Amino acid sequence: MNIYSWNINGIRAVIKKGEFQKFIAKHNPDILCLQETKAEQGQAEIDLPEYIEYWNSSRTKKGYSGTAIFTKIKPIAIINDIPVDIAEANGLIADEYGHSNDEGRVITAEFDNFYLVTAYTPNAKDGLARITLRQQWDSAITAYCAQLQQSKPVIYCGDMNVAHTEDDLANPKPNIGKKGFSTEERTGFDNWLSAGFVDTFRLVTQGNGHYTWWSHFAKSRERNVGWRIDYFLVSESLKNHIKSAKIHADQLGSDHCPISLELDSDPKHKETQ
Repeated sequence: MNIYSWNINGIRAVIKKGEFQKFIAKHNPDILCLQETKAEQGQAEIDLPEYIEYWNSSRTKKGYSGTAIFTKIKPIAIINDIPVDIAEANGLIADEYGHSNDEGRVITAEFDNFYLVTAYTPNAKDGLARITLRQQWDSAITAYCAQLQQSKPVIYCGDMNVAHTEDDLANPKPNIGKKGFSTEERTGFDNWLSAGFVDTFRLVTQGNGHYTWWSHFAKSRERNVGWRIDYFLVSESLKNHIKSAKIHADQLGSDHCPISLELDSDPKHKETQ
């Protein structure tokens, strides 16, 4: 079973460029998780009858944030957002930019043998202006997935807006302490590992030069001056079921590229309705 994740940075724009269609034709994922859709369901011209679509769009800012799951396998249930009780218990509240739990940032799909959670993590912003919110978010989403993990394994994917180690960005030294590479954000990632999750890409590939996001400036993508900020994390119990974990840097259309996870067995299929 192949699961893909892609911060598409505006699904309408990527469709207009023809890149979304190329991606589907080439990779044909069993499940596709999207972040930063910047649209509501029905606003993009998508003809994918083999997929069931689930969207979670921002309720406060139109054309902002948003996530979606396209799946050939019918889930048992869909949950949008971080549950309110978990958000509140971890101090996740509104700040001057808004409430991140109202921005369509999380979708959970429950399948027979696992939960799949896709999320678009809030950016800490320049000068770490939103670092308090970011720490609240990290605490809440990790606690949520750890709770889900108590009943069945969890696959978590999406744009986490952090490079975990110095191998995860091309220029680590000048970025230490800045957004995406601050101590606070990297500690938030460490907490995932402490909660029993593993970074799937690092199970199979070590070293630097493997990135998922590039700035639009100074031909960063052509020079591969990037950051690895998109991840698949899985419960420890799924570790031995991983066949591959890849970055697809050749796929254009967004400032991020897709990533994928291949597992050695499929969940039990349910007929689509």
